[in-house]
Amino acid sequence: MSPRLRLFFYLLMGLALAFGFLHLFVDLGPYDPERLHIFLFNLCAGGTLLLYFTENQDTLSKRAVLFLALSLFYALLAFFNQYLPAITVSLILAALVESCRIETFSFFPWEFFSRRESVSRKFHQAALLCLSLALIISAGVLTNNQYLRLVTFPKLELNVFFLGFSFPLSLITLSLIFFFFHDLKTISIRGVKEIIFWTINLGVILFFLFILAEQPTSQMVVTTLLFLAVIGTAILYFRFGKDTQQKNFLTSGIGFLLTTAVTGIAYILLEFLSGHSPDRYHWLMRLHAFVSLYGWNLSGLAVICRYNDFPIRLNTPGVILFHWITVLVLAPAGVFFRVAAVIALPCFMLLLYLMLFSRAAGSADNNGRNGSRSARV
Repeated sequence: MSPRLRLFFYLLMGLALAFGFLHLFVDLGPYDPERLHIFLFNLCAGGTLLLYFTENQDTLSKRAVLFLALSLFYALLAFFNQYLPAITVSLILAALVESCRIETFSFFPWEFFSRRESVSRKFHQAALLCLSLALIISAGVLTNNQYLRLVTFPKLELNVFFLGFSFPLSLITLSLIFFFFHDLKTISIRGVKEIIFWTINLGVILFFLFILAEQPTSQMVVTTLLFLAVIGTAILYFRFGKDTQQKNFLTSGIGFLLTTAVTGIAYILLEFLSGHSPDRYHWLMRLHAFVSLYGWNLSGLAVICRYNDFPIRLNTPGVILFHWITVLVLAPAGVFFRVAAVIALPCFMLLLYLMLFSRAAGSADNNGRNGSRSARV
């Protein structure tokens, strides 16, 4: 990825975090900066990088540029509560993602059921399919909530649903993790990887449905299964992952993912307690969201942005520690305290700068060491 393109995503992701703190400094009335906070990172930056990674080109294709422009427009429409044009734009974005998925894989995802297809490629296609479905369903949710009102669920409100755009980023990060495995052909290991793939994908779908139905017991069961699947992924990756610089970032990402599972389980457990109210434990949900978006998902996006540059000249353990402090402490505190927000934003920008602009270790082609993207897609 060119430095100019990295600069664009650097500014876009930094702006996304800034909108997460904006409510402390400016009263925007009926306009919710939380939507821009979520959209700019998950859909605009994350969705565009997913297309960029899939198309395997040196720069953004015309399709990716159109997706980026429309996703920014979509974010603004959602922010200004302009729902009718947002529905149209959402469907166009879904068509762009599907055209990329079908071109790279197939119209129907037969590969999910093939033993010959690698789990990495399965997660990759699942990420694209999840993104297009999220866009289509979001159009349906907007249509229902604003115009038809055929279905009424208290949890079926826009800000909750829009968090679903983080799922495609989770899946593409898992695709990267499974790509950096040693070539293991043993039946038992392949079977475990397949179980993890189906557990995570079906689990996420069921979990979201149980959220809408407000079934905390079922949520707990599914969350526990997802937690076990992540632990299984961590064990396999620690033992069989290729010893590369990317492994350090992705292992840290798995740590963030485990943290999101723990915070999610804790929040569900609190729903069983008498006197529970969302406002009382709002801090826990903010911690959960920041660790998910700017911890786990950012770990994968950083690897995508620098994919062909590794190894890079970077104090990897130090940057990873700085990443954890920023995401686990400073950023969540910044939602509630101005001083923390003022500290968290420049720390995050410095972290992003180190990840995106540290120089490559050498000018030699690194694809031979790390594996080319074309081998995956």
